[in-house]
Amino acid sequence: MKNNKIKGNLGEDLACLYLTKNGYNILERNLTFKFGEVDVVAIKDNILTFIEVKSRSSLNFGLPSEAVDFKKVTKITKVAKAYISNTSLYYNEVSFDVIEVYLNENKINHIERAF
Repeated sequence: MKNNKIKGNLGEDLACLYLTKNGYNILERNLTFKFGEVDVVAIKDNILTFIEVKSRSSLNFGLPSEAVDFKKVTKITKVAKAYISNTSLYYNEVSFDVIEVYLNENKINHIERAF
């Protein structure tokens, strides 16, 4: 379990570096409410983006994005609604993205508007 936490943190760090290099402003990391958590909240071009980061060192358990199931999507959307209702940010639209981090390949796949 500890190893997975380390991989997850590394993946989130790499995802945030990628996002920053691509013009996103990171607003929150590990945004948590009692009913769920979102890895990253960022904004770019007036699009408020909630991002789930999934990291893998192998594909033994499938593609990283396949781990974002209906239950996870439901939790992320609840967190997003709570965040939006508690902020006065200006934005034009909301996006839900998934970032796949392939640790052994040093590769990132950003799936915009994943759900």
